[in-house]
Amino acid sequence: MELQTLTFIVVGLTFALYIGIAIWARASTTGEFYAAGRGVHPVANGMATAADWMSAASFISMAGLIAFQGYDASLFLMGWTGGYVLLAMLLAPYLRKFGKFTVPEFIGDRYYSQTARIVAVICLIVASLTYVIGQMKGIGVAFSRFLEVDFATGLFTGMAIVFFYAVLGGMKGITYTQIAQYCVLIMAYTIPAIFISLHLTGNPIPQLGMFSSTVADGTPLLMKLDQTIVDLGFTQYTAQKTNTLNMALYTFSLMIGTAGLPHVIIRFFTVPRVKDARSSAGWALVFISLLYTTAPAVGSMAMLNLANTVQPGPVAAADGSLEYEKRPQWFKNWEKTGLLKFEDKNSNGRVEYRGPKFAGTANELTVDRDIMVLANPEIAGLPNWVIALVAAGGLAAALSTAAGLLLAIASSISHDLLKGIFNPNITEKGELMAARIAMAGAIGVAGYFGLHPPGFAAQVVALAFGLAASSIFPALMMGIFNKRVNNTGAVTGMLVGLGSTLLYIFWFKGWFFIPGTAMAANTADNWFLGISPEAFGAVGAMLNFASAILVSKVTAEPPEHIQHMVEDIRTPRGAGAATDH
Repeated sequence: MELQTLTFIVVGLTFALYIGIAIWARASTTGEFYAAGRGVHPVANGMATAADWMSAASFISMAGLIAFQGYDASLFLMGWTGGYVLLAMLLAPYLRKFGKFTVPEFIGDRYYSQTARIVAVICLIVASLTYVIGQMKGIGVAFSRFLEVDFATGLFTGMAIVFFYAVLGGMKGITYTQIAQYCVLIMAYTIPAIFISLHLTGNPIPQLGMFSSTVADGTPLLMKLDQTIVDLGFTQYTAQKTNTLNMALYTFSLMIGTAGLPHVIIRFFTVPRVKDARSSAGWALVFISLLYTTAPAVGSMAMLNLANTVQPGPVAAADGSLEYEKRPQWFKNWEKTGLLKFEDKNSNGRVEYRGPKFAGTANELTVDRDIMVLANPEIAGLPNWVIALVAAGGLAAALSTAAGLLLAIASSISHDLLKGIFNPNITEKGELMAARIAMAGAIGVAGYFGLHPPGFAAQVVALAFGLAASSIFPALMMGIFNKRVNNTGAVTGMLVGLGSTLLYIFWFKGWFFIPGTAMAANTADNWFLGISPEAFGAVGAMLNFASAILVSKVTAEPPEHIQHMVEDIRTPRGAGAATDH
C-alpha cells in the first residue's frame, strides 16, 4: 500500500481512538477536569505519566540531538531521567498528601499569600507555554511530512486535534488518552529500532546493537561511526565537545526543571492515596526507561545511515558524494517540508555533506535535527507500515505532553486566579467553562509561537525546563523541607530566579534590544563562564534558594500553624504508624 495512504489510515485510527476516549471520559465536574476524580490506578497513572513526560522532545528531538551531537547530548538522558527520580522521591508523595488540585494552590497555602499564588501562576504559565511551543514544533514537523503539507498546515491540524480531546475531557479524558498514546509511541519507537539494529549489526536489541559489530565489515558500530564522522570533517562522535561546567549545569537544570514541571506534578494528584503516588512513580520510571535506553542507539544508527546515504563513496574521491539527481525518495519527501535543504555551492551537482574541519568545501546540506527519528525508517528502507507507525508515535508523543501542559495552564487560570482570587463564589459549572476557555486560549497562543519557535524542539523544551528549575522547583522544595521560609522570601526567590533566567535567555537569544547597549551574541565565547542559556536555569535556581533563605532570615517567621502544616506534610500521622494519608 502507498505510504501516504497507509499513514492516513494508521494516524486516522489513532486519532479516532483518542477522540473516542475523550468522549467516553468527558469531565463533568471540576474534580474530574483537574484531577480525574482522584480515581486512577497506579499502573495506569504510571503509563499516563510516562506519556505526559515523554514529549516530542523525547520522541522526535532527543535522538536527533544524539545523532548530531554525540556524547554531549547524553546530558538530556541524564538530566531528564535523573529529574524524574528527584520528582518521584522528593516532591510527588508530599504534594499528593497535601491534597490540592494545582501547584500554585500548594504554594499559595504553604506561603499563606495570594501574592505567592499569583507569582506561582505566572511562573507556571511562562514555563509551560515555553514547553508547549516545543510540542507544537514537533506536531508541525510530523504532520508536514506525513500529510505532505507545509509546516503551518500541519501545525494547525494538530492544534485542532488537541483542542477537541483536551478541552472536552480535561484530566480524566487526558489520562486515558495518554495511556493509549503511550502504547502507540513506545511501539513506534522500538519496532523501527529493532529492525535497524538487526540490519546494521545482526542484533535485534538496539541497546546491545549500539555496542555490537556491524554486519558489513565487522567494525564496532560506534568506532565505525566515529571514523565516518571524522572523515566528513566533523568532531569525533564519542568525544566531549563542550566545557564540563556547562554540561554539569545543563544536566542539573534539566533535572530540577523536570522535578518542577507542573504538568507532571499534577499527574500525582489523580491517584487515590499517597502510597499510590509512590507506586505510580515507580511504574512510570519503568515505562520511561523503555524509550530512554533505546534513544542512544536510535541516534547513533540514524547518523550512520544518513552519512552512508549522502556519502556512499570514499570521501577523498571526487565522485564519492551523492549525486543530487539520483537522491533517494526519502530525501525528496523531506525536501518538500523545507526541513531538509540542499544548496549546490560548488555547482557540481553533488550533495557535499562536510564538517568544519574539511578543507576546501562548504557544507551544502542542512538537516533539521527534529526530522531524524521520523526520517530514519525511510533512510533505512523499512516497510511503509513501520514508517506510518513512526508518524503516529511522533504525533502521540507531542499530543500527550501538549495536552498535559495545556491542562496545567488552564487549571492555573481558572482555579488559582479566577476561583482562588478574583471570584471565589463562582459556581462549579462556571469554573469548568472558564477552564475550557482558558485551555482554548492557551492552544491558540502556543500555536502562534509554534509557527515561529526559537529553536528545535528539544532546545525550546530545555529553555522551559530552565524556567521551571529557576522558579517553581525551589519554592516547592523549600515549602516542603524548610519551615522557616516565609511568604516574603518565597515571592522574592521566585521573582529573582525567574527574572534572572529570563534576562539571561533573552539577552543571549537576541529577543530584545535596549537602546544604547550592544546585544551579546549567542556564542560560547560571550556566555558568562561558558554557561549556555539552556543551562542557566541551574544558576537561577541557586539565586532563588539564596535570596529566599536570606530574605526569610531577616523577616518574620511563618505563623505557627503553617510550620505545623509543613511538619505534617513530611511526617506521617500516628507517631510513625503506617498510613495512606
